[in-house]
Amino acid sequence: MAEVVLSGYYGFDNLGDEAVLYAIVSALRRENPRLNITVLSNNPQKTESLYKVKAVNRWKLKEVAGALRRADMLISGGGSLLQDVTSPTSLLYYLGVIWLAKIFKKKVFIYSQGFGPVNRPWARRLVRHLLQKVDYITLRDEVSAEDLRALGISRPPVVVTADPVLGLSGSPVDKNKGMELLRQAGADLNRPMVGFALRRWRGEEVYLPAVAELADRLMEEGALPVFIPFHHPEDLEAARQIMKLMKRREAVLLKKELTVEEMLSVASCLDLMVGMRLHSLIMASACGKPVVGLSYDPKVDRFLKMVGAPPAFELPDIDWDELYRLVKTRLGEGQTPEEQSRLAAMSERAQHTAKLAIRCLEE
Repeated sequence: MAEVVLSGYYGFDNLGDEAVLYAIVSALRRENPRLNITVLSNNPQKTESLYKVKAVNRWKLKEVAGALRRADMLISGGGSLLQDVTSPTSLLYYLGVIWLAKIFKKKVFIYSQGFGPVNRPWARRLVRHLLQKVDYITLRDEVSAEDLRALGISRPPVVVTADPVLGLSGSPVDKNKGMELLRQAGADLNRPMVGFALRRWRGEEVYLPAVAELADRLMEEGALPVFIPFHHPEDLEAARQIMKLMKRREAVLLKKELTVEEMLSVASCLDLMVGMRLHSLIMASACGKPVVGLSYDPKVDRFLKMVGAPPAFELPDIDWDELYRLVKTRLGEGQTPEEQSRLAAMSERAQHTAKLAIRCLEE
């Protein structure tokens, strides 16, 4: 029976990356229900429980090497793994896993990653050297493909597909779960609900008050702000800071760490998502909801451009009046037909990534 190892930022209680894992596992199982999947995780026990896969400790070389020896292929991704902005250490980790797989003569499939930026000259050389040894590369956006070509990657095949989480578009969602979670948090389900998925970042002394002002104005007009942390505890603290800055106190905070299925259910209950976190925008879009982006990273801008949504507001300086006007417009109009069409096409491309991975495995 075929076996693959999944490498990514898994087991760190980051809801966006957990959604990527959930989507990849789901897509692979649709293509090959008998596939054995082992995940390199920061929390193997939790990963096994949530996704019904085998998991090993990503920090224990013996366990990682053992998993790769048993496997037929390494799947690296998705997410933004090959970049040195977060830190060069994380880049070295993911390249090290790829190198180890190749030492064991295993196939390597890059799964719908967002590539870059890779700024350090030594890092660019190392990425170029190792990526030309992998078997197949799929990327989630065209800009990533352009950056990879600029790096001088001449082989293997490079295909632009879509973020794995977009493959969840149209999947059955139990909306009752989300309604119950919101009710338990104190939400009035009869009011229009606007989700906020924010994080700590440079210049927060400027943009957090702007968001607080927006939330107050929305409440004055009858809407209900719902703050949804995607990464605990950092995002929880950002939400609490905003709520302290607000004049009104009815806003809702979802303190509970949500599973991917719970987040999809909550997103299906919202009327709009205002997000810094990329996968808050992707998950809301997959549930048919309009989104407004606050950009701290090019990946947010790339996604909004791909789906035909309005451009993101660049942080930290936000024109509060413009942000308010766009939120009101999006609340009134919902997703446009163009967005719906593009999202449907991207959902198909996201599933196609799994088909390419299984084909690579079986060749």
